[in-house]
This record gives sequence, C-alpha cells and structure tokens, in this order.
Amino acid sequence: MNIKNTEAVNRAFTSAQHKAMQYRHEFVTPEHLLSAFMEQTPFVNALGEFCFDIHSFSLSIENYLRTEMESVPQEMEYELEISAQLNELLQHAYLMTDYSGAEELDVPHLVQGMLQLEDSLACYLLKDAVSHEIPDFISSLISDYEDAEPDGAATSSIQEQSEPWRNYVTCLNDILENHNPLIGREAELERTVQVLCRKEKNNPLHIGEPGVGKTALAYGLAARIEADNVPERLAGCRIYELDLGSLLAGTQYRGDFEKRLKTIMEGVRNEGRAIIYIDEIHNLIGAGRTGDGSMDASNLLKPYLETGDIRFIGSTTYEEFNRYFAGSKGMVRRFQQIDILEPSIEETVHIIEGLKEKYETFHGVVYEDGVIPYAVSASARFINDRFLPDKAIDLIDEAGAYRVMHPIKRKKKQTVDKALITDVLARICKVDTLALKEEDTASLETLHPRISAKIYGQDEAVRQVVEAVQMSKAGLMDENKPLASLLFVGPTGVGKTEVAKVLATELGIALQRFDMSEYTEKHTVAKLIGSPAGYIGYEDGGLLTDAIRKTPNCVLLLDEIEKAHPDVFNILLQVMDYAILTDNKGRKADCRHVILIMTSNAGAQFARQASVGFNSRISSGEAMLKQVKKTFKPEFINRLSATVVFHDMDRQMATRILDKKLGELRSKLAARQVEMEFSPEAHSWLLEQGVTQEYGAREIDRVIASRLKPLFMREILFGSLKTGGKVRIEIEENELKLR
Repeated sequence: MNIKNTEAVNRAFTSAQHKAMQYRHEFVTPEHLLSAFMEQTPFVNALGEFCFDIHSFSLSIENYLRTEMESVPQEMEYELEISAQLNELLQHAYLMTDYSGAEELDVPHLVQGMLQLEDSLACYLLKDAVSHEIPDFISSLISDYEDAEPDGAATSSIQEQSEPWRNYVTCLNDILENHNPLIGREAELERTVQVLCRKEKNNPLHIGEPGVGKTALAYGLAARIEADNVPERLAGCRIYELDLGSLLAGTQYRGDFEKRLKTIMEGVRNEGRAIIYIDEIHNLIGAGRTGDGSMDASNLLKPYLETGDIRFIGSTTYEEFNRYFAGSKGMVRRFQQIDILEPSIEETVHIIEGLKEKYETFHGVVYEDGVIPYAVSASARFINDRFLPDKAIDLIDEAGAYRVMHPIKRKKKQTVDKALITDVLARICKVDTLALKEEDTASLETLHPRISAKIYGQDEAVRQVVEAVQMSKAGLMDENKPLASLLFVGPTGVGKTEVAKVLATELGIALQRFDMSEYTEKHTVAKLIGSPAGYIGYEDGGLLTDAIRKTPNCVLLLDEIEKAHPDVFNILLQVMDYAILTDNKGRKADCRHVILIMTSNAGAQFARQASVGFNSRISSGEAMLKQVKKTFKPEFINRLSATVVFHDMDRQMATRILDKKLGELRSKLAARQVEMEFSPEAHSWLLEQGVTQEYGAREIDRVIASRLKPLFMREILFGSLKTGGKVRIEIEENELKLR
C-alpha cells in the first residue's frame, strides 16, 4: 500500500515518540498517540462537543503515562520500539484508508483504528468520553481536520512565524469601547505625556493604592492618542499591554522565557511608535529566574529601557513597590514615579456622574437625583478597606444589578434610589440598615425608652450612652474619633455589660466582646494587634484589629478593663484619639464607626466603705470615681467621652430584674405546656434571697437556678407535670414548694 501520512499524523507520531522517550518507556503505545492527539486543536474541538470534562480526560492520560507505565532505569540503554497494540492500530487505520479510497492516512483513520482495540486504556478512555456517539464523533473529527488542514493551519502558522509576539500583548487602542472612559486626572495624564516626550528615561511609573484608577490612566492615554489630542511625538502611537502570565506559561526549558521576551521586544521595536504598558510591574522582578545566577525579566528589559526606542508605562501599589521594586535600584532609576492619589469626594462625584450614563444603559435603570453624591459619601464613610472611586463605582453597579434582579412591579421605568443604595451598602458592610440611615431619626429618638425598658434603675447611665450616640449621629462630634469612648464604672452585676449588649441590638450592629482578664500578661498584648515579625503567629494578624476590620461598625466591649496589662491602655490611646489601630504589618483598622465601651469595677470595694461613719456625705459613685482616677492614667481618662457610674442594686431595681428573669422562665415552661404563678410570700422570699449589694443581679440568677428550677425539673421529668399543667409556687418552712 502506497499511502502517505498527512502533516497532522506525522506531528502526532513525532510527539508520541518524544513522550515515550521523555518518560523512558520501552514501547510507543496507543496511549502515547492519544496524548499526542490532545495537542492538536481539531481533535480537542471535536472531542469537546461530546466530552463533558476535557481537562480531566487529558489528566487521566498523563497520569497513566507518568505513574502506571513502567520506566526503563536511567543507567540502562535501550531502543524505542512500537508496541503490539500500536501495530494492530496501524493495520486497522491503513485498512480504513484503503476502503475509503483516501490518498492519505489522516488522524480520523488512526482514531477509528484506536476504537477497534481490545484491552487498551486509550480505547476505553475514548469510548467513555464520547459514550454512544462514536459515529457522530468520527464525522465531526473528519470535518474538523478537513477545515483545519489545508488553509487554517497554514495561515495561522504563517502569522505566528511572521509576528509571534502579538500573542503576548493586547493593544489598548483597539479595545477602548469595552472600558470606562477616563474622567478627570488631568494633572496626572499631563505629567505622563510629559515623561513620555523625554529623550531619555521616558518611562512613567504610576504608583497608587488599589482602585484609585491607575489602569484607567493607561486607557485614558490611549483614548487621547486615538483622538489625536497629544503632542506630535506621541501621535499615532499604539499602547500594548504585556501579559506576564501568558509570557511565562509553558516556558519549561531554560532560555524559553528569555527568547520569548526578546522576540516581543524586537517585534515592538520594529513596529515603531509603540508604548508597552505593564500592569502590576513589580512582577517583573524575579519573573523567569531559574536560579541565583540567571537573569530575570527586569534585567532583560534594562537595555530597552535605557535606549528609549520603546517607551514603557508601569503601574503598581505602594506596598508592592516598596517590597519588590524599590530593591532594584537599576529599575527605579529608569522610571519616573507619578503618584496617583485617591480622589476627593467631589472629584469622585464628578467621575461617577460621567460614568452614570454607561451604567444606566447597561442595567436599564435610572439613577435618581442625589443618588450619586449619596453613594460616594456613604461608600467613603462606611467602606474602610478600599479606595475611591473604585468602591463608589462598585456600589452603584451593585445597586443597578440588584434592581435588574428585583424590578419594581407595575413600574415601567426602573429607578435606583437612596434607600436601595443604603440596603446594598448594609450588605457590603454587614450592618443593619438602621446604622446607616442618616435621616432615620425616629429610631434614634426612641433609643432611650427602648434601652430603659430592658435595663432597670440605671437611667443616668442609659441617658449618657444614648446622648453620646445621638451626638455623633448629629455630626457634632469629631469625625476622626470613635462614635463614643465610654468607661462604665460600678459594682458587679448591676448591668454594665448588659447595656453594651442591648445598645448593639437596638442599633442593629455587631457586638465584639473582649474579656480583658485574658490580657493580663505583657506578651498577651501581641494577641490583640499581632505578633512582631520573626515571632510565631506573625502571619495570623491581631484579634482586635481583625475584628474591627471585619465589622467596622460595631460596639466594641472591653470587659473588666482594669485587669488588662498597662500596655493595652497605650494601644487604646490611639484608638480613642485618632480612631486608628495599626496591626503588626502596618495595616490600619478604621475605628471611626466603633462605639468603644470599657467596663470596670475598680473601687467597688471602697464604695461600700464610703457610707461608713458619722456624717459621711460621699456617695458610692463618687468613691468609685476617686479610685478610678488612681487606677487609670490621666491621659487615658482625659480621652474618654464620658465616665458612666452605675448605681448599686436597690429593692425596686431587684424586683424588676426578678420579674424579668421569672418571665424568661415562664416562656421556657410554656414550651412544655406548664403555667406558673407565685404566692406573694414566695415572690418576696425569692427577692430576699436574691438581693445582695455585694453580688448584684447575678445572685437572683443563682437563686432561681438552685432553688426553683430543680423543683420543676423533677416534676417535668418524673412527676405530675410530664404532660403539662398549672402550678402555684408557695413557701413552707422557709423552702419553695410546688402546688
């Protein structure tokens, strides 16, 4: 049989042979051939129509070749041979070619031969991938190879041979429609153009925080060039973005990467009037380096940076510039640094007003008047870990997307209003919408009665807390301080911690509680803001800084603050003064929306002594305040918005707390169909046992738990209340009894 092979068949056999030699296999098998087919686009396209997961298919072949097949040891010499199964495959394939009257042996013939084999993994994998659709797969394979072979493969290879560098760059001038236009940034753009017009070192480097618009500047420059609004020296220039990812992909052998990069540079140089834009330019440092002695991308680019034939624009963040780029003095010298600062609120409003039409068209919505300024100021105030204009653009984009998913019924024109922006922002910031609504004064007005309904006998304390919150909401407090910094002083069990819990619930924000008795040692302070570099736990960050970063709008409760190590107070000074907490890595946590509450019972033991003796006019609160001034440093007390003194437990207060606790017990019993009522004597007895000035309301909890609940437990589990019932509690011989 005088049958020739097609180019695709020759490539497949060469690749299969290469694979067998690479893995040191003694025979070339059908599995090697199938692996070689996976490198050909027509085969992958045809298989992709029938196979659900091509990646897994390819992986299973490679795993079999690498791990299942036996390799010849390195020290042994051997000659590569064709396996019996591959021989059988070729016989089937040549017969098929002969029967069909074809002049050349093509890949579809080899695949048909492969599907005839018995006990072959290649045959099993292929049949499993295309299941019962083998005839359709073969016909698809034939048409794909016919389309690709004569013209498609040839033209692509000609283009690759002539200008292969174009595969690794994207021309920004050609994709301007897909991106937001640049609005504002006149000074930065002017400076960029000025640097590009220099004779030497004409390479601008944009440095700024993520999201401030560094990439937008490159697109803005491309738009200016296209509009012919640039000096003669830049007219007709094309900006090519270098894709470092695809540049590095597949460069497994030494010299591949360097060759590829030089090809790109020479291609760009030959084209002339070209500017290369490298986003995340710090990745050049070390890219492609295979060992200590070898060169990386930055060293390879230095000659091109020096001559000025090709101009480069780079962009990076301050953090990555300092960590990677600043160390390469040669690179820093060749670039001109241009700082891209975060725009102000007014500038951001101007930017987004310019983009508004694009987002309205995309989402099919209308942004109401005043929504854009509101979205910008709200995002600036409440989203702390990101930068304008990016976070404000995200907010209006997200609101538009929400309206598309949840359209307003019976309304032709879908609108986005301030309420929707607030709802979206609340989800992003993980807070209740009440915390964000500036104009919602009704909930603030009723805050005092709502908290008082749950906290008994501490009206003065509640008033001071509510006033501090209302004052900050009214905008009368310093914006660069926490909403409130309060020290709660009072004996144990009078409701200091409870006020903080109720306040968080009523404001609809998270409560972050830290028990300061855990931070009595010097080294435990590191747990709050993170361990120093070089110590265990450095990567973990700090508990306190992480808590504030996760929930920047919260009530931060530091319980029993007097037990903390003095170093903790030094950390708190900067929180109370500038609303900033810096962790071990220098990242700042924003505390401007934190209500800081610290509780202390310092001096509670002296409060009782205040009323001892004749004509003593010192109240227990004053006695405690005196002790507080001794316990805490003056600079700490001086930064508090208020020191709130909690009263001792009195009878009236205790009665209300007892009724509240019994109400909680009633609701638990109701779930078991048990009703409970008290005789006046039993109620008084519980009050007598539960009220002590020394232990506050916690004693009431203990009396109910030890004297009352066990009676119900026995009756509900083993007695007359198994199926429910009505119970009256009375007192007999100084003990509670159920009737």
